[in-house]
Amino acid sequence: MIEIRQLTKIYSGSVKAVDGVSMTVKRGEIFGFLGPNGAGKTTTIKMIVGLLKPTEGQIMIEDIDVASSPVEAKLKMGYVADEPLVMEKITGIQYLNLICDVFKIPPSVRAERAERLLQNFKLSDAIKDPVSTYSHGMRQKLSLIAALIHNPDLWILDEPIVGLDPESAFILKQMMRNHVKAGNTVFFSTHVMEVAERICDRIGIINKGKLEFVGTVKELRDLRGQGSLEQLFLEVTGSETENGDFSYLDAN
Repeated sequence: MIEIRQLTKIYSGSVKAVDGVSMTVKRGEIFGFLGPNGAGKTTTIKMIVGLLKPTEGQIMIEDIDVASSPVEAKLKMGYVADEPLVMEKITGIQYLNLICDVFKIPPSVRAERAERLLQNFKLSDAIKDPVSTYSHGMRQKLSLIAALIHNPDLWILDEPIVGLDPESAFILKQMMRNHVKAGNTVFFSTHVMEVAERICDRIGIINKGKLEFVGTVKELRDLRGQGSLEQLFLEVTGSETENGDFSYLDAN
């Protein structure tokens, strides 16, 4: 579904935010993309969806080159950014209609999909209100609905759980699992290791721009030992060493 080959992004002439990343994300799987702050997760995602141009490398979505056929590639995706940036001076329903117009969704189809998604995320009562009145969580829900309303094969979600109430987070995780059961793909980043361990079929760990691991949590344990995913993640990224020894905080 996603084929990434030697993907590199250099800022300011020398800073490698992403450094030679290569990986394959398969159809029918939830792939969790993990890494510390500043590791290169969001930069990688923005290159996948076509918002940033790679310095080097290639990204293929279902054999479609993102660089040479950006519109065709984007029609395959639903993308939610790490910050829910939506138009504030229009209502929620106007925003959804705009998205549906972009993806050429017929009125009868968009109405059914919108009703179902709005009910799932408990946003029906506010959808006619201006987006400027929405809380952060409501904007996150609207972003999710807008990304999913054209029923894309590939969901690309950057920290989608942040800002959601527990019920909406639970519903989204169920939707992610149902989406891959239907033969589709979910690629998402998260800092919540419990979520990644529970629902991901495979994970990728990026640190300082380099991909350190790709595989199942079981495969990671076979390499690193029988710890929690959080413990293994800290070992792979070196976060425990870099953060220093704070054991004195537990002293009496």
